[in-house]
Amino acid sequence: MITEKIYTLYLSHLISGNKKECTAITKDLLNQNISIYELYTNLFQQAMYQIGKLWEENKISVATEHMATSIIENLLNLVYPQIFSAAHIGKSAIVSCVPNELHQLGAKMVADIFELNGWDGFFLGANTPSNDLLQMIDEKKPDLLALSMSIESNQPALKETIQMLQASYPVLQIIVGGQGLLTYGTYIVSNYSNVSYIDSLARLEQLIRNI
Repeated sequence: MITEKIYTLYLSHLISGNKKECTAITKDLLNQNISIYELYTNLFQQAMYQIGKLWEENKISVATEHMATSIIENLLNLVYPQIFSAAHIGKSAIVSCVPNELHQLGAKMVADIFELNGWDGFFLGANTPSNDLLQMIDEKKPDLLALSMSIESNQPALKETIQMLQASYPVLQIIVGGQGLLTYGTYIVSNYSNVSYIDSLARLEQLIRNI
């Protein structure tokens, strides 16, 4: 269980760039058989939300935010033996950030959740060009596409990408998520068919299990 004391200590080490202590805390939680969802949601995700808030309030620099993100991305490697041990079920998803979106950590965790549930999660990373995304869909023929948007100002890129995808793949199921959709996510997807807004990793898993 991630207590307030553990979280506060972890956040402090994350902000200071203390990779050793962040790694020690993560390893200790894994040794206690913590669930991947709790680790991702109540430690990694919550910490990055707080880091983003501190940056918006000019309490930390962009460099500190980038450093913290890098540390967490490296910590995900500690979880991979458990994630990739799941028996695969013959389904796949492509997970990508929309064009101009440079924050990829949330999308990376989404790809991990697909893997944990036996899917092949093809993670394309930040700022994926639309044409390259279309080419990957042609190659992999996924059962589902997940798009991530962390910055609200990237809404035009998200809408343009959805429209392009639906013109080429009208029956492909698309899910969207990320911090940039907290306010208008439900409204945006209401304008499109076969598009769903997913606001948490728990809801993502619920969706996956019903497909």
